[in-house]
Amino acid sequence: MKLIGSYTSPFVRKISVILLEKSITFEFINESPWADESHVPQYNPLGKGPALVTGPDEIWYDSHIIAAYLEQLDIAPTLIPREKLAALKVQQLEALADGIGDAAVLLRLEQMRPLERQMESQLSRQREKIQRGLDALEKEAAQGTVLNSGRINVADIATACLIGFITFRHILPNWNVQRPALVKLTEKMFERDSFARTVPPAS
Repeated sequence: MKLIGSYTSPFVRKISVILLEKSITFEFINESPWADESHVPQYNPLGKGPALVTGPDEIWYDSHIIAAYLEQLDIAPTLIPREKLAALKVQQLEALADGIGDAAVLLRLEQMRPLERQMESQLSRQREKIQRGLDALEKEAAQGTVLNSGRINVADIATACLIGFITFRHILPNWNVQRPALVKLTEKMFERDSFARTVPPAS
């Protein structure tokens, strides 16, 4: 099994964490989708990571789909509930965390442009998405019924990977202000071996 993607991607890290939590052996291939010589489009026609190669003619892409595939292997721990409605609730929060991650990536890309070419409207739009999304996750984490419930699931993992990314890239330095439940959740997740082993390199 091969995982293709960038060390710094929150979506790639999510899959790495899931594989480690389930003790699934895999080979990591570090490929940035932004590099001119990137091989990522060979695995995903959209040119995005992660992609998971599970056989000679079998490749899964999109972190949400890969997470669902890995859950179907029926390897403990269970990260998506078996009951359909409960599963949808977890996966909706996973999608919310991933959507905030998409906004954070777009914000970073815009910030990497020369200052005179940056669009303030684009920056503001993405910041608003991130703030609204984090507020929604804080509310869920405070309730502790699906997110931050005490039993790890894919939404917890996606949320912690998102927070790790926005912290690593200095996307929103004050993300933790008035979000104590998210702080508690991420601190707890970052103590896990799977997160310690997937900290992105300082570059």
